[in-house]
Amino acid sequence: MEQYQVTGMSCAACSARVEKAVSSLEGVTSCNVSLLTNSMAVEGSASASEIIQAVEHAGYGASLKGTETNTSNAQNLSPDKEIHLLKNRLISSLCLLMPLMYLSMGHAMFHAPLPEFLHENPIGIALMELLLSAVIMLINQKFFISGLKGLVHKAPNMDTLVAMGSGVSFLWSVILLFSMTKYSDTAMQTLHGLYFESAAMILTLITVGKLLEARSKGKTTDALKALINLAPNTAFIERDGKELEIPAEQLKINDIFLLKPGQAVPVDGIVLEGHSAVNESSLTGESLPVDKQQGDAVTSGTLNQSGFLRCQATRVGKDTTLSQMIQLVSDASATKAPIAKTADKVSGIFVPAVIGISLLTLIIWLLIGKEFSYALTRAISVLVISCPCSLGLATPVSIMVGNGVGAKNGILFKTASSLEQTGKVQIIALDKTGTVTTGQPEVTDILSENPEKLLEIASALESKSEHPLAKAILRYAQEQNISVQEVSDFQSVAGNGLTAVLNQKSVSGGNLHFISSKASVPEDIQQKALAFAQDGKTPIYFTENQKLLGMIAVADKIKSDSAEAVQQLQNMGIQVVMLTGDHPQTAQAIAQQAGITHVIADVLPDGKAKAIQELRKQGFTAMIGDGINDAPALTCADTGIAIGAGTDVAIDAADVVLMKNSLLDAVSAIRLSRATLKNIHQNLFWAFLYNSIGIPLAAGALIPLTGWELPPMFGAAAMSLSSFCVVTNALRLNLVKIQSSHQDKKLKSALASLDTSHIRIERPVTEFTMKINGMMCPHCEATVQKTLEAFPEVAQVTADFQAGTAVIQLNDKLSHLEEMKQAVTDQGYEVLEA
Repeated sequence: MEQYQVTGMSCAACSARVEKAVSSLEGVTSCNVSLLTNSMAVEGSASASEIIQAVEHAGYGASLKGTETNTSNAQNLSPDKEIHLLKNRLISSLCLLMPLMYLSMGHAMFHAPLPEFLHENPIGIALMELLLSAVIMLINQKFFISGLKGLVHKAPNMDTLVAMGSGVSFLWSVILLFSMTKYSDTAMQTLHGLYFESAAMILTLITVGKLLEARSKGKTTDALKALINLAPNTAFIERDGKELEIPAEQLKINDIFLLKPGQAVPVDGIVLEGHSAVNESSLTGESLPVDKQQGDAVTSGTLNQSGFLRCQATRVGKDTTLSQMIQLVSDASATKAPIAKTADKVSGIFVPAVIGISLLTLIIWLLIGKEFSYALTRAISVLVISCPCSLGLATPVSIMVGNGVGAKNGILFKTASSLEQTGKVQIIALDKTGTVTTGQPEVTDILSENPEKLLEIASALESKSEHPLAKAILRYAQEQNISVQEVSDFQSVAGNGLTAVLNQKSVSGGNLHFISSKASVPEDIQQKALAFAQDGKTPIYFTENQKLLGMIAVADKIKSDSAEAVQQLQNMGIQVVMLTGDHPQTAQAIAQQAGITHVIADVLPDGKAKAIQELRKQGFTAMIGDGINDAPALTCADTGIAIGAGTDVAIDAADVVLMKNSLLDAVSAIRLSRATLKNIHQNLFWAFLYNSIGIPLAAGALIPLTGWELPPMFGAAAMSLSSFCVVTNALRLNLVKIQSSHQDKKLKSALASLDTSHIRIERPVTEFTMKINGMMCPHCEATVQKTLEAFPEVAQVTADFQAGTAVIQLNDKLSHLEEMKQAVTDQGYEVLEA
């Protein structure tokens, strides 16, 4: 996704025009333009020059973010500079508007005194009004320049409406002024019909609205600014035994950097020496500091509080956690939620429609028999009261504020769509290890005639694995002073187990399904394993040369907040399912502790994705996981939620990332999504209601009934406040308490019940037949069977010497066929066909 800065946009009609122009380019697959941040996100193969050219042809300017290029259309202004310029324009306009209003209304309505040279001089008063209003129009020339460009490019925008309303008022007043010079006897009466003050007031009031809008829009990006400001500008490094201070961006991987109390962490790293408490609340929302010591990771943007730390840089520049967070929040703000599409469609035709309604209003009042000045007043009121900006800002401001609130609490939504969709979840599938449980299991039981030998083989085999259960066995072996030996020919069978060669002997470890193909497992051992599983323990079997050595039971404790999180999800009307590759008995035990009623167990990674597909048939489904094996399911779900402490693969596959390792943050993410969606609905309702009532009112629809007229300046004031109200309403999201369950409501579409009984993802078992010549007796059968079952993908072999065949059942993809043939041949037999 390429990010661009777009200049010259003033309203939703502008953003719709830019989006349409870029989307029409060959090679562009996706284009989202944000009026709020004046940014554009483009996906596809089109070049940057083509995209920039398309924007310029549409009448606007564009440049790649991060470049210093300014287009000829407009200057790239920072929010603070834009506010400063608007403030200066407003002050200058007000200084001139006050004497203008004094002349036009103060004297005419309240008989306020005038200088001698203007006393009883209506033409002189009119000339002063012309001069004052002309200067105000010159100060606010941006409306006329932008509006005229919109007309030239056949894409009228909000500035076009403002410019037409003010310009027509001014020109009509000039015409009346010339008539006053000819008909001097009626000049005083004509003076009261001038609209110079309206032309100036319209521009001034719209500028007030623009300033309020700019200030409010600036607050919506506070969270992003806060993230950017977390990174320190300098870092202290150790080089050649000396301490040096360098710019933080010059840090490289493996550089040694030093952290003193009170200093921010410049890049991601690992602690080499020292002990300290680090405040990580800026990234995770966790208020309590975290103790750090040798071997612990430190994250960019966090604050070292108490001690001295000597660290080694592991991720720098754009790869740091803070940079990735900033990028995620920025990308999410540049994308559009599905709900925004309706407003965009309306905004695209809004301004031309308003111009048409204004002309129609003028014609109708003339046909009724009203004077031209009266009909013109109604037409101008229509132009200046309509507000396409309120429609265009209704969704993006809420998305921006919602993303900011999430970022402050360690919840990152990758796109605007994910922020909208998360609140619609009806079913949540939870991974067990690392999500519901701590992910740091411990060895609880060892069942073997020779425990020391079992631990030697188990630790050697598991030393090559990254699975949490493997780490538990390694930790226990180290505690028992068991030295870890090196293995060869190591292979991992996903969701099943491990095989390797140790001291020229084949060793294996894994679940019952996997080990049963390697060795015979006595019934009493299986019964004990079942008892372990019922207690929430995971039994792992180990063999040596197809002989069972014993079993190690490992237990993973449930997180302290998992049960509370599950309860809150259920109170919100969400069905909770635990999805795990663990033994059904173990899974049920953990589920019972967490309060989960639906369990789908004993599934491989691809089986999790299939289970999610089945759940999606019953309702909108989210998947929460943290491991590599969860990535397919995270991608397959309607919304994928990754625990932040999980792997990079899981985070990349997810739509929502939780920086803290807590399920309660998933509940908070859903609350925030629901609150944001509700806020968007409120904004859209106001925007549509305002325009649907305001435009007919300005056109004079109520005059025949009530006689009440809407002056153009009142319409301008209403227009200027409309966008401000939308942005201000979005800022209320900052007050939402996403950790509180008091406001939780069940979704109307929540499922009354969930049926998972039919979801049974069987482990894939395929078989093929190998024809073998030379088997003469049952001993030959056993030799062939033993030879073939040594291969990791083989679950079971049935050899028949009389038929001359070996039926081979597989539990994984066949990847060693030629090696199998050679192994049988090495035993003195001939493979005829396979």
